[in-house]
Amino acid sequence: PSVPRYTNRLINEKSPYLLQHAHNPVDWYPWGHEAFDKAKKENKLIFLSVGYSTCHWCHVMEEESFKNKEIGEIMNKNFVCIKVDREERPDVDKVYMTFVQATSGGGGWPMSVWLTPDLKPFAGGTYFPPEDRVYRVGFRTVLLRIAEQWKQNKDALLENSQKIMEALLTQAEIRGQAQESPPPSEEVMATCFHQLSKSYDEEYGGFSEFPKFPTPVNLNFLFTYWALHRTTPEGARALRMALHTLKMMAHGGIHDHIGQGFHRYSTDQHWHVPHFEKMLYDQGQLAAAYTRAFQISGDEFFADVAGDILLYVSRDLSDQTGGFYSAEDADSYPTAASGEKREGAFCVWTAEEIRALLPDPVEGAAEGTTLGDVFMHHYGVKEDGNVSPMKDPHKELKGKNVLIVQSSLELTAAQFGLELGRLSALLRESRQRLSAARAQRPRPHLDTKMLASWNGLMISGFAQAGAALAKEEYVSRAVQAASFLRRHLFDPASGRLLRSCYRGKDNTVEQSAVPIQGFLEDYVFVIQALFDLYEASLDQSWLEWALQLQHTQDKLFWDPKGFAYFSSEAGDPSLLLRLKDDQDGAEPSANSVTVTNLLRAACYSGHMEWVEKAGRILAAFSERLLKIPIALPEMARASAAFHHTLKQVVICGDPQGQDTKDLLRCVHSVFCPNKVLMLADGDTTAFLYRRLPFLASLERRDGKATAYVCSNFACSLPVTSPRELRRMLVP
Repeated sequence: PSVPRYTNRLINEKSPYLLQHAHNPVDWYPWGHEAFDKAKKENKLIFLSVGYSTCHWCHVMEEESFKNKEIGEIMNKNFVCIKVDREERPDVDKVYMTFVQATSGGGGWPMSVWLTPDLKPFAGGTYFPPEDRVYRVGFRTVLLRIAEQWKQNKDALLENSQKIMEALLTQAEIRGQAQESPPPSEEVMATCFHQLSKSYDEEYGGFSEFPKFPTPVNLNFLFTYWALHRTTPEGARALRMALHTLKMMAHGGIHDHIGQGFHRYSTDQHWHVPHFEKMLYDQGQLAAAYTRAFQISGDEFFADVAGDILLYVSRDLSDQTGGFYSAEDADSYPTAASGEKREGAFCVWTAEEIRALLPDPVEGAAEGTTLGDVFMHHYGVKEDGNVSPMKDPHKELKGKNVLIVQSSLELTAAQFGLELGRLSALLRESRQRLSAARAQRPRPHLDTKMLASWNGLMISGFAQAGAALAKEEYVSRAVQAASFLRRHLFDPASGRLLRSCYRGKDNTVEQSAVPIQGFLEDYVFVIQALFDLYEASLDQSWLEWALQLQHTQDKLFWDPKGFAYFSSEAGDPSLLLRLKDDQDGAEPSANSVTVTNLLRAACYSGHMEWVEKAGRILAAFSERLLKIPIALPEMARASAAFHHTLKQVVICGDPQGQDTKDLLRCVHSVFCPNKVLMLADGDTTAFLYRRLPFLASLERRDGKATAYVCSNFACSLPVTSPRELRRMLVP
């Protein structure tokens, strides 16, 4: 490759997204004092651009504007330009996104914000085309107008930014009153169920017309709602909504039928044409959701989809040191000789390609039927492509097919006169051939940044699937990733988590010159992962670490005045707001998950202050939980755990004994949302016995492994058979 014409300071960064912009003609700075000092010294405005490496419109804006020499000159002359990877710095992203949403009514990435030299925002938006269009003002025009305003009306602009800041501060305060009690869980659960039920798509599943997002938080809420209302029509509907949605997603084009895993979201109502990027946080949460669907329904279909997700992550998003990478991009080069990338190029097919790969005649089917005919029928492949032009504004998918299961195996088998087992084998063989052909195509860009929070979500996916599906290899993959976190994203001296690390040269793990400290979400998702990992592996060292991190989280983020946790630490002068997330979106909000974490932590430690904290969080978000719990389904679900008190399921026995294993198998095989599992192996010097004196009084009955179901440290009568235990867990 030729020597790049331009190189800016981003060349010294580790984030793949920042490195993508290191050769723009724009004189980019990373977020930090060098940029802030320059803006103050030269009395210049700051242009802040925030995005992430798999963001399609971020690539478009870079191609059109940030690689344009003239636009670069305007930017460099009038502004100090700062580039931020939102996945590295969610704190910076959230502050300015709050501003953009409040002032423009919408938000998204790339986010473009103009700030005064003291970092206060006064103008902003998302994607701008380079030049003026009929309905959109161009980026060049906006840059010149704002530069002119700064020259002519500096004082008015500063005053305006001050007012905006004050309004944002007022808006950002979620305050719980000290005496307020948590909202009644029954009411919160019922309202959330009705709001989801109203927005549910009866035919295709999901909770909007389009675009359609996987939103595992909704599915987890519905599973819990069903578990608490099993015998009612509402309970049955909740389960049907969740299982149907998961089934339709697995059949849809949002599911990668050849390369496994799930794409980010569907642009249409049928889960057919996706935005093709694949995010780690989706894989982790969906693996857990499909695992729960299997626990509840016993349908192997769901277990297979969970396995398919974990296969994808193990193969394509795993670092050899045990960590998980963040994402794969949507855009790639159609062939090695192509000059420009196209969305979905790695994943889509022409009918011609499929015929050429699958020419074999199929014995037993009608004369002349080929493997290609069977495959194309089953996956909805059309000669001239199966993507509606409406869903392909840039004509990138013209003539291409996104595979979608159009008919059941039974119908396809009947259509070609094949028996089911044989059809499954033929489709499997076909998928393997397409997979081998796809491996010859240029791969999409891989974001090899490793984030503590997303690694936490993925560890939970592996641990839960390993326990429920009885797959030891999944549990050991989770252990490997947790060991990676302890080695690379934890500072034992301070007891604190770090946000991110990176794959470096020669596949080593690298850290930034100034490591980014962990945010609330890093603590919360890692603590959740460690509890899940303890239940799957029964290794108490994970519990010990989880409780230690919970204490650190309390110290760094708890708001003693307004209750609940701040998303970021105090003491960073460049952060104008300390916010608290109040929405469960693609990922659950940290305060939602932490309610359940605190209840689990109290069960494992006897530290009852944590139960009190959980109640205070629910009280702080009370108004939202009563009015629009659909915005906080994970917190609504947690309110039920708070209200019903977690069951402590204690198995007394020798971990190696078959009788102990049978009781553990029973616990893992049922979906019982409001419980914690612990093994009392008789070693009274171990961590759990030291923390929970009541364990010493629980004995094995007649020398056999024995189970107790306890609540608030008071226990039921002992049982020794899995059948009796099952009855206690699923009344």
